[in-house]
Amino acid sequence: MARDDRRFEVKICGIRTAEALDAALDAGADLVGFVHFPKSPRHLALADAPALVARVAGRAGKVALLVDPDDALLRDVIAAVSPDILQLHGHETPERVADIKARFGLPVMKALPVARREDLAVLPAYAAVADRILFDAKPDPGALLPGGNGRPFDWALVAGLDVNRPLMLSGGLTADNVPQALGLVRMDGVDVSSGVEDAPGVKSPDKIRAFVAAARRAASTSSLQDPLSKARAS
Repeated sequence: MARDDRRFEVKICGIRTAEALDAALDAGADLVGFVHFPKSPRHLALADAPALVARVAGRAGKVALLVDPDDALLRDVIAAVSPDILQLHGHETPERVADIKARFGLPVMKALPVARREDLAVLPAYAAVADRILFDAKPDPGALLPGGNGRPFDWALVAGLDVNRPLMLSGGLTADNVPQALGLVRMDGVDVSSGVEDAPGVKSPDKIRAFVAAARRAASTSSLQDPLSKARAS
């Protein structure tokens, strides 16, 4: 599908409570993310997942975020969350991404950490097997979390990219800076977690509503055009 035909999507990730989930759904989020990674303050225990995800009731796509999961964990998470998309946020290789897709029959979003242009060398290999790509800020060496650290990266590094897959932007986004980000780069969606929190893992309904509204306005006013795409069209 050509990028101009794709629908811009807003994802609220790291949801653990009914209040946060209802705020995301009421605000019109397209995707809601549930993290199963015990080191994360946004970790959702599998025992708590079914009652929470049942509230989605088809109003948004459900995304299950995992970090280097083995097949047994994938089976357990799929049974508890019934996700529409699996988000892989670890060191999964392109071969592992392809294997997970084939084995479990679900679309896969692969997160790629970005700090320098060299980090994008792997993009073609992942784009060949993943259904969508998420660009996130690269964590510091030894960091406990692969994402959700509230840090932006140099968005210009991902400007002008088109790999015939939906591309999403993450990493330190807030209602205040998402207009700047979408004014600089052309993306098919944005993903936020820490940027809509009052404390790590504690979502703010007000910040969720503000972020979704700001992202929608920014996507509309920018017409999803980054400077490089405008230059190519002129």
